[in-house]
Amino acid sequence: MKIKHSKYKNTGLLFELLVRRITSDTLSGKPSPASVILKRYFVDTELGKEYKLYESFFSKKGVSEVKASTIISVILESSKKLNKQKLRKEKYNLIKELKQHYSVEDIFKTKISEYKEIASLYKLIECYNSDLVNNPNELIDIKVNLMEYLTQSSVNKDKVANTILEEFGTYDKDLRVLTYRILLEKFNSKYSELNPNQKRILREYINSIDSTSHLKEFYNTEIAQLHIQLTERSKKVNDKVLKIKLDEVKKFLTPLSKTDKVSSENLVDLLQFYSLTEKLN
Repeated sequence: MKIKHSKYKNTGLLFELLVRRITSDTLSGKPSPASVILKRYFVDTELGKEYKLYESFFSKKGVSEVKASTIISVILESSKKLNKQKLRKEKYNLIKELKQHYSVEDIFKTKISEYKEIASLYKLIECYNSDLVNNPNELIDIKVNLMEYLTQSSVNKDKVANTILEEFGTYDKDLRVLTYRILLEKFNSKYSELNPNQKRILREYINSIDSTSHLKEFYNTEIAQLHIQLTERSKKVNDKVLKIKLDEVKKFLTPLSKTDKVSSENLVDLLQFYSLTEKLN
């Protein structure tokens, strides 16, 4: 499902537009209803609390990727603590009162320099506070956009994807199944034709998303089997160069420890190792 943006419900945007309207009214030398509205709905209110999340995001530029990711995570966790019913009511009443004094259509035509980032943060907050299943690829793009704003530099999209997959580990099964489709798309684009072992591995990963211990056990078992196969193959090889290469590959076949987590990189490793054994056979 596509993540939708609503100008009328975006707290960060509403605040910025009200500030612009107050400035415009003041320069025109007339009383500003926007000033009264801003004080009424952004002081000691749920809207005010949510705006603080936007404010904290846009006040932190030029940070590291790790800090950027932490900032976004803290904002999302804080957003879950807001009273959603009060928030919806306050937004509805704000727009209703705004319409009594202004042309809302004209107000929302005002250009905001950081509109893209304000919209992205709104969509990310909405997604994390919704029970609906959203498009994981779009979610990754949104988070990359926000992290690049905070870091003021390009961000590794694959790293963000892995982080989001880990975050979804606490979500319900249907949502996690959908996020794991990212892996399928990712690997299907990398391998034009998957061999039976590779397809089996992908199925196991998807079916085991509710059991991390089983997934780790499966991975370690596959690594052990691959180690045995390459050892036997190495004994039969006469080519010294190939034998050395096989022995080097075996060094990468290391099982996961008790504290390690199974990542998409581990899945890539298994797919590549099975691709190698197929070529050898």
